[in-house]
Amino acid sequence: MELYYSFSALIVLASIFAYLNYRFLKLPSTIGIMVIAIVVSIFLVSFGETVLPRTFGHLHNLMSSIDFTEVLMGAMLNFLLFAGGIHININDLKEQFRPVVIFSTAGVVISTFVVGFGVYYLLPLVGIQLPFIYCLVFGALISPTDPVAVLSVLKQANVSKALETKVAGESLFNDGMAVVVFTVVLQLAVGKEVDLGVESIILMLMKEAGGGLLLGVILGWVTSRLMREVDDYIISVLVTLSVVMGGYLIARQMHISGPLTMVAAGLFMGNFNVKFKMKSITQDYLIKFWELIDEILNAVLFLFIGFELLMIKDLKHFMVPGLIAIVVVLLARIISIWVPTKFMSFRTRFSPQTVKILVWGGIRGGVSIALAMSIPKSEYSNIILSITYCVVVFSIVVQGLTIAKVANPNKIAREEQEQEDIALDSVD
Repeated sequence: MELYYSFSALIVLASIFAYLNYRFLKLPSTIGIMVIAIVVSIFLVSFGETVLPRTFGHLHNLMSSIDFTEVLMGAMLNFLLFAGGIHININDLKEQFRPVVIFSTAGVVISTFVVGFGVYYLLPLVGIQLPFIYCLVFGALISPTDPVAVLSVLKQANVSKALETKVAGESLFNDGMAVVVFTVVLQLAVGKEVDLGVESIILMLMKEAGGGLLLGVILGWVTSRLMREVDDYIISVLVTLSVVMGGYLIARQMHISGPLTMVAAGLFMGNFNVKFKMKSITQDYLIKFWELIDEILNAVLFLFIGFELLMIKDLKHFMVPGLIAIVVVLLARIISIWVPTKFMSFRTRFSPQTVKILVWGGIRGGVSIALAMSIPKSEYSNIILSITYCVVVFSIVVQGLTIAKVANPNKIAREEQEQEDIALDSVD
């Protein structure tokens, strides 16, 4: 019942904040909810114990009673990734396969080390000494773009389908690589012996990422075959729910990537069922159901992120280090996009505008906070959580609210056409 009470309170708060945002702030729904939650959190942290002690106590206890890492990584993320995957066109993804794979693998590794070295050399300038291995831990958890935040923000930006697929595809698939890098570096940080051989890391990646993708495809294929025989929207919804909830349990037992399982299952089912031409009413109900799930869970997740401020001790002491981390992470994003685009330039050309959107669209979110909160308590864990929170809030609020202005569809289309013409001329 405790979980029910907690979730009920979050839904009530999310609905109130969504209403206030709709009436007054008029920001994108999820960002508006998070902004209001942050403002409320700042007020409670500053004055709550004297002005509203009971409210402050209730909210603090509510956030303390919820394991954010387990709730996000073990439950919410599976629904959100499946909902994201089910709406992506597999043909669009095939066309952007090389950039998506390279950005979600090599890009994560490059960013991890650039961030690691950056904070290692710059944080001491403001009096914070963080061991290099913990700097790499921070680099690993902050490097993957958050699929939930990215997909939420992309809805507001009128970008080309090809560019949208690059950004969304990278964010959906980079979790597997990020979790492997984060796991290895964190085990080194806490003193566990880890086999750093190339073979061992490749096997771990194949098991974590490859196993997750394979399980997702199998689940998607089996359930799609079942749904082929039954054209009923209630059964279709129940079947897709069982894929998400049952699939996560299977992935957890097999110690493979649950997020990638959900992405693969969503992609497979979203594209496989089209071939069997469901009745329009069934397909319509199914799509609307997952859109609704996506919106509700997004609202709760961004509310979570806003209220996590209540759990961070002395955040104000880490504001300057947080600003340094923001600059370092943005620089790392530029490098982790620029280097792969140069590597791929002999096959795929990237216009300056496209690179700019890929950089600015690399939004961090709840996944980074969840990973930061999973770090065992130590003298460095609160520092990492605090600067992670600063980066995430900046990323969602500043980058999220400006991505639509940064994205110039006409300029992107013109530059992409010029790149294609140059490529054709070079072939001739």
